[in-house]
Parts: sequence; C-alpha cells; structure tokens
Amino acid sequence: MARKNKGSHFWTSYSDLMTNLFFVMLMLFILAIALLHREMVLIGKERDATKAEIEKINEIRNAIQNIDTTYFQYVPEYKKHILKTRIKFRTGSSNINDLDLATQTELLAVRDTIKNFLGNLLEKDSDASYLLIIEGQASKDGYSLNNQLSYERALSLFEFWFPDEESTTLRFFNMPCEVVIAGAGYMEGKPRDTENSSNQRFLIQIMPQSGIIE
Repeated sequence: MARKNKGSHFWTSYSDLMTNLFFVMLMLFILAIALLHREMVLIGKERDATKAEIEKINEIRNAIQNIDTTYFQYVPEYKKHILKTRIKFRTGSSNINDLDLATQTELLAVRDTIKNFLGNLLEKDSDASYLLIIEGQASKDGYSLNNQLSYERALSLFEFWFPDEESTTLRFFNMPCEVVIAGAGYMEGKPRDTENSSNQRFLIQIMPQSGIIE
C-alpha cells in the first residue's frame, strides 16, 4: 500500500510540474507575441514617417524646379539650375568687377529672386531648412588652376551678394538656408556653343536639408 501511495505522489508532482511548465511557456509565448506586435507597430510608424518625409522632399524638389525661368534654366542631366546670365571673366580672374554693370545688376536681381523664392517655400513649411549650393565653373582654356578658380568665382559671387560681415556666416539672409560654395573646374559646352567662354557660368542648386522634416 505504501508503494502505491509513493507512486501516486510522484505522478501528482509530475503533473503539477508539467502544468507549471505549460503556464510558463504560455506566458513566454504571450510575451513574445506582445513584443513582436510592439516592434511591428514601431516599424509601421517609422515606415509611414519615412514615406511622409520622402513625399515632402519630392514636393519641395518639384517646387524648386519651378523657380523663376527669367534667370534660371533647369537641366535634368545635372539636376541643377544653370544661371542664364552670361558671365565673362578675364582668364584666371574671379573678380566680379570684371563683369559689366548690366551683368552685376542682373546678378543682384538673381539674389532677390532666390530670396523671394525661399520665402515662399518657408511660408508653406516654416519648419523646413535648405541648402543653397553655388557652383562656379571656368572655361576649358588650359589655365592650370581652373578647379581652384571655379571655386573662387562661386565665393566671389556670394561675397558680391553679401559684401558686409554677413558673408562670413555662409547663410542666405536670415533664413534657415545654409550656403555651400563649390567649384567644378570646367564643364564641356553643348555642341551649339560657339565659344568656350560659355563654360563660365554659375550653377545654383536649392535642396531641403535631410533630417529636418518631422
């Protein structure tokens, strides 16, 4: 009889152990499902936020392509705006004073056009921030320092637009728009160009800064 009671006690304990293990496994399973669901919700939110950010950036880029065509020509090949203003520097020079008065006056009008355009963009989204890239180019004329010269011409244009201490901030007026000065050496002219001086030009690019759209 004692042996029977001992065996009964064993199976009862074994059954209790299995029951406890079952509940432990069940709780772990429920916890895993809950954590997985939370991660899926977070991934979904991040995906929606990324999609909204991409749509916003594309919207801004499309708007930027509509900048005043009086002064700008959009070139899809380079995804940049070429300034229509005819530029004629002396060989090796980056001095804006080399340009005639009419050209200088037009460049000031270009500055005001960019200012008004950025103002309109910021009215639509006051939390946005932009980069304005001013890229200079030189002629393919054998000058050995064309890469440096093209940068100096871009910097000269910015300093011409902002001749006082504001030019040291590399910002465009008081707007949330940082300015990047760049030089591209020279770029081959199109076949219809009749003189290589057509490579003396400025490329303007406006883009939203990444990570600023919430």
